[in-house]
Amino acid sequence: MKSPFTGGEALLQREERSMNFRKDAFLIQFQYYLCVDSGEQFTDALLDEANINQVYNQYREKYGIPFPDEIKSIREQYDLSASKMSEILGLGINVYRNYELGEVPSVSNGRLIQLVKDPVEFKRLMDYSKNEFTPEEQEKINRKIDQSLHGWNETGKMYEILMLGEKRPGLFNGYKVPDIHKINNMVLFFAERIAPFKTKMNKLLFYADFLHFKRTCFSISGLSYQAIRKGPVPKNYDWIFDNTMQQKMVTISLHVFGNYLGEKFHPAGETSFDATLFTEAELHTMNLIADAFKKDTVGQLVSKSHEEEAWKDNVGSLSMISYVYGFGLKYPVI
Repeated sequence: MKSPFTGGEALLQREERSMNFRKDAFLIQFQYYLCVDSGEQFTDALLDEANINQVYNQYREKYGIPFPDEIKSIREQYDLSASKMSEILGLGINVYRNYELGEVPSVSNGRLIQLVKDPVEFKRLMDYSKNEFTPEEQEKINRKIDQSLHGWNETGKMYEILMLGEKRPGLFNGYKVPDIHKINNMVLFFAERIAPFKTKMNKLLFYADFLHFKRTCFSISGLSYQAIRKGPVPKNYDWIFDNTMQQKMVTISLHVFGNYLGEKFHPAGETSFDATLFTEAELHTMNLIADAFKKDTVGQLVSKSHEEEAWKDNVGSLSMISYVYGFGLKYPVI
């Protein structure tokens, strides 16, 4: 980064600072650039967004306010548009959409949205709003409510939650609800770009999620990561990769290296990578990781992951890794 003051070198720095939001104070890892020549501090739009997102995330956690992914998921549970959800909840016409895009709801509106995740409560609200819908719309919504009430595909969903880790957004999933479709497509992305062995795939996912958290204060996938001997890995990574294969998105070829059997990922050719599941920023991060580590051998990438505090501080107890470690990533060097 070049300094806007002198045109010389500027270094990325971080320090603990307190920031206020809605009369609350929150401690965050404040990121800024330091001009080497003048000693002046400055930020850019990306750092400003990452800093304020830390505050928003802590505020949501403190007051039980749903995160953007959750807000969208609750609406999709009933197959409604954002404007229709606003009508049912008694909000302004664009309010629900703005919440999905990241605006922080008031505590009362946040709790109202959490409440209607329960289909019984949503059905009550629908009864108050039934005159605003056509009979066809009412039938469609009631069908979705009935599916939720009767635990439609609940067993499979609960098993998926069990395998993917934290259900609620927090520091162990990068403030994202795990999304198996998005995760499968991340695996397919790296299979197409790099065709990595399993150990390298685990590191690519880790670096993509933790770098994106460093840049935005959100992970891409919502995966939880654990420190094991060979470096950071997603929780239950074998189940994740088996699922991606079951969806016919990737295949694995076996390679013998002495007494070691390597498993290499390849696109299956039956399903194309779905870029629409990702934001431009997420795609940028994934491409950055692919370019940065494409030429690294498995051993080289494992060695780099062993330099990360995220691994060193947690491997002794094989602990789950907080995404706060993303702020201190040593790699990739960009």
